[in-house]
Amino acid sequence: MENINETSTDFFLMGLFPPSRFGLFFFILIFLIFLMALFGNLSMIILILLDTHLHTPMYFLLSQLSFMDLNFISNIAPRMISDYLFDNKSISFIGCGIQSFLFIALAGAEGLILASMAYDRYVAICFPLHYPIRMSKRVYMLMITGSWIMGSINSCAHTLYALHIPYCGSRTINHFFCDVPAMLTLACMDTWVYEYTVFVSTSLFLVCPFIGTACSYGRVLHAICCMRSTEGKKKAYSTCSTHLTVVTFYYAPFVYTYLRPRSFRSPTEDKVLAVFYTILTPMLNPIIYSLRNKEVMGALRRVIQRICSVKK
Repeated sequence: MENINETSTDFFLMGLFPPSRFGLFFFILIFLIFLMALFGNLSMIILILLDTHLHTPMYFLLSQLSFMDLNFISNIAPRMISDYLFDNKSISFIGCGIQSFLFIALAGAEGLILASMAYDRYVAICFPLHYPIRMSKRVYMLMITGSWIMGSINSCAHTLYALHIPYCGSRTINHFFCDVPAMLTLACMDTWVYEYTVFVSTSLFLVCPFIGTACSYGRVLHAICCMRSTEGKKKAYSTCSTHLTVVTFYYAPFVYTYLRPRSFRSPTEDKVLAVFYTILTPMLNPIIYSLRNKEVMGALRRVIQRICSVKK
């Protein structure tokens, strides 16, 4: 392996699954989670497209979240599964760059979409009469487009930097995907400047949206307490708690991982935390939003009834 590393431009991913029975169990679990994430997010996207009752700003943003989650897990999990089944941990230099670009772009875009969803709930509950203006089609389309563009620009900067620095010696990345900070531990140069940009980037795309999200939900919870309608309180609280669950699962591991200095990080801990935002969150989001949302469940029943009536 060492000779290969010195003569090849490919990288080698150490992976996530240990060579043991526990590794096999973990592989099967990840594979099932991947299938659930595919089915759940595809179902959510199709359901929102088919049911006109869900053609609202909140659900269009939710469809974008599902689309991002679908791409997020598809960018990571199939490679992990293939590496384990065929015992081929090699990934080309360009392939590593593409995987890294998609990961960073989707991570940044999803953080901004979650903040947009929090703003949507804030306006809907705190300023219901102004909602059609503040969350018009033009506004939420700008939110969606801006999330994708900003996430992609940020990703270009990180990926180009990672692809243009010299690597020497071992090219074995101690991770299960091409995470740029893990790649830079193999660099032949001091990368302290890049580590500073990671801190700035994480603050802009994760910490700031998280603070905005927390402030929005804080105002929402205050407005819920002032509501007179018990039914309105229950619905608003259910929606708010659902969004907070998703936000916590996504932001917390990301921020904890990328805001720590390199000296406080360990490859094993980074890989465990990465499972949360690359594997678990894409699977949990559609489950949380469907099981705890009466509108989604109602839409599902209507679509099923429509399909059954067509068959008859």
